[in-house]
Amino acid sequence: MASIKLKTVDTRAPKKLNKETIKKETQKLKFKIEELQNLLYAEGKHAMLVVLQGMDASGKDGTIRNVFGAANPMGCRVVAFKKPTELEMKHDFLWRVHSQVPEKGMIHIFNRSHYEDVLIQRVHNWVDAKTIKQRFAHINNFEKLLVENNTVVIKFYLHISKEEQLGRLQERMSDPAKMWKYNEQDLQEREEWDSYMKAYEDVFANCEEAAKWQVIPADQNWYKEYLIAQRVVEELEALKMKFPGLKPANS
Repeated sequence: MASIKLKTVDTRAPKKLNKETIKKETQKLKFKIEELQNLLYAEGKHAMLVVLQGMDASGKDGTIRNVFGAANPMGCRVVAFKKPTELEMKHDFLWRVHSQVPEKGMIHIFNRSHYEDVLIQRVHNWVDAKTIKQRFAHINNFEKLLVENNTVVIKFYLHISKEEQLGRLQERMSDPAKMWKYNEQDLQEREEWDSYMKAYEDVFANCEEAAKWQVIPADQNWYKEYLIAQRVVEELEALKMKFPGLKPANS
């Protein structure tokens, strides 16, 4: 996805699409994911890693709930990457990530990911340009390793507009059911919007050797969830999985 400029990418669904029709299709895809995840678990030959990145309030939590909600918890796990702990900071930046990748038969969903180390750390100048370039190379090699180990890696950037984000952040301050999500730091990070857009664009240009990025319009949750569910189903179906059948009696 070289040279993409996020300001030229729409954050909303095409006007010709019917919201209710798309939501019905998403429900079908949601239960298709359940079927395919069961098959993935039973066959035990592949794994899937879903990476969700996006600005605050872009809808990562809702995506996990509404796309993967029907999946069997035994075969699907969510990992949220927050501020590194003191122990994690004493290791290389991928140390805390590698132990969280899925074993064969599993789907793991990263709510934020190893990409935080070339996004927030870059925006705030906590690491220099040379380190960022080195980390791009390490990320590519890391994802190559996963892919070569039969892990399907899907990376989604939830592309929310600055105006929609502000509305959602304000809702967190006024809606009692959403106040628990409010973090004053989110508004501070918003001030770095242009720097984040540039950082994401560089990520797209430099970190696609093993797994491509998909930019998902995120202003409308129904469209965002449909696109993600559709891609997950496509990737799982492409594995041509089969149930293993009965095991030999003496195995």
